[in-house]
Amino acid sequence: MRKKELYERVIGWFQQEMPVAETELHYENPFQLLVAVILSAQCTDKRVNLITPPLFRDFPTAEVMAEASPEVLYEYIRSVSYPNNKAKHLAGMAQMLVKDFGGEVPDTLEELVKLPGVGRKTANVIQSVVFNKAAMAVDTHVFRVSHRIGLVPASCTTPLATERYLMKYIPQEVVPTAHHWLILHGRYVCTARSPKCGECGLNGLCQAFRKGM
Repeated sequence: MRKKELYERVIGWFQQEMPVAETELHYENPFQLLVAVILSAQCTDKRVNLITPPLFRDFPTAEVMAEASPEVLYEYIRSVSYPNNKAKHLAGMAQMLVKDFGGEVPDTLEELVKLPGVGRKTANVIQSVVFNKAAMAVDTHVFRVSHRIGLVPASCTTPLATERYLMKYIPQEVVPTAHHWLILHGRYVCTARSPKCGECGLNGLCQAFRKGM
């Protein structure tokens, strides 16, 4: 099967089976999503959603958070992974938003990655979810699922290479949703250990399944 046909069939399946695909992080505005995505690095969305309500209540804007010390923020986020680093990132991120961006979350990759705690993956999530841009954030789920299905070749050994390959074949208007399709499929079906291949509607197209994974 040609790569273009594989993508068309995979996208078609997701469009039918998962017409609504969104982030599972809870947020009410771009600033809250940025905070949540920074906290979600190497941590589950479920854990982040447990700790963000009091954090968002007491630090509702970048201006308010910018006045807080990392030590104060740490007490709110201590149960996430790497809380010391993330507390410093949140404080620095809020201060830079106020100083350089008028307290507003910027909408370009170049500006987003200037913020402490924001790498390419986080910036792409914000571009995609908040601004509906064709940006593909490659996390561990996207990387695993796209390789297993065969959407990307084994030579794509980095998240950036995987992102660029996916972007070649996924139509721009589909990219923001496709990001969530791959994440959710990896989170609940194509799991890292013991993937539910027997329940997966993509097993007839999946390279790993055909090879007897």
